[in-house]
Amino acid sequence: QVQLVESGGGLVQAGGSLRLSCTASGSIYSIKTMGWYRQAPGKQRELVAAIASGGSTTYADSVKGRFTISRDSAKNKVYLQMNSLKPEDTAVYYCNVVFGVLRHEVWGQGTLVTVSS
Repeated sequence: QVQLVESGGGLVQAGGSLRLSCTASGSIYSIKTMGWYRQAPGKQRELVAAIASGGSTTYADSVKGRFTISRDSAKNKVYLQMNSLKPEDTAVYYCNVVFGVLRHEVWGQGTLVTVSS
C-alpha cells in the first residue's frame, strides 16, 4: 500500500511564501511523476506543477515564476515552494504520484493553503 503525507499548508498574507512537502511511503517503485494539484471552493481540481523522473517540470500558467517544484528522489519526496502568494492561490493542495509500469496513481489527503489579502 502506498501512502502520501503532505505538510506545510497554513495561513499566510498576500505576498508571503509557503513550502509544501509530500513524502511517499510504502510499496512505491519506479516513480514516473510527482506533482501538486489544487482545488478551490466551487472549482475543479487543477494541476499546479509536476516533475517527471527525468527532472522536467510543468507549471500552470497562473503560478509560473512564483512557484517552484522540486524532488528528492532518494527519499521519495516532492516539494512546492510558493512565493508571492495571492488570495486566488487559496485552495486545498494535493500531492499526486504516478508510479510503476501500469502508471498507478495515488493522492495525498490534501493540505489547506489560505492567502489573506
